[in-house]
Amino acid sequence: MKSVIIIGGSKGIGNAILNQLIDTHKVINLSRTAPSQQHTNLLHKNYNVLTDELPEIEAADALIYCPGSINLKPFSRLSIDEFKADFEINVLGAIKVIQHYLPVLRQGKNPSILLFSTVATKLGMPFHTSVAMAKSGVEGLVKSLGAELAPSVRINGIAPSVTDTELASKLLRNEKMIETITERHPLKKLLKPEEVAELAVFLISDKALAMSGQIFQMDNGIVTFKI
Repeated sequence: MKSVIIIGGSKGIGNAILNQLIDTHKVINLSRTAPSQQHTNLLHKNYNVLTDELPEIEAADALIYCPGSINLKPFSRLSIDEFKADFEINVLGAIKVIQHYLPVLRQGKNPSILLFSTVATKLGMPFHTSVAMAKSGVEGLVKSLGAELAPSVRINGIAPSVTDTELASKLLRNEKMIETITERHPLKKLLKPEEVAELAVFLISDKALAMSGQIFQMDNGIVTFKI
């Protein structure tokens, strides 16, 4: 049975990934809060990526880093500290975790790393400067580290559009906002966390051994199509 470390598996996309893995994988979840699920294959450790030291884990075959931010403001209202905070949670947090667990991953079976970006790195949108800046750093990390770790460890990223999670609750705060955002997407739908989780589970599996250094857009057509 493969072992997977999930950072931030108690809510949102991370929890959907955890839910799809726990029947067939040993899952070590590091989050500020415990997930609602209980399972013999699940081990939870309280962890805040910004403040805490990482626990030692003896074995792992995959690492999934889920923490992120959606800090949408006009550029003139974003402080330098806010840019730093978004960069820290999205990029430096991932670097900290990867550096700590890379020696363990190298000993795993067909090891891989999965990070998360956003469609805002490819599609210029007002008020997205901070998150787009931070997630562009994530994409650069995927590309460069993928080359450096090949062929021993794979690393990929998923770039979702708006996903129906607690993190996006301010964007999806009422029916009118949901309708407006849905209509902007050519496929006329919002992503569900379970959809993103299915791609995540595939990318850390042995079915994806030919894939590394890639950013996979889950955009409901908003980046690709103009209709």
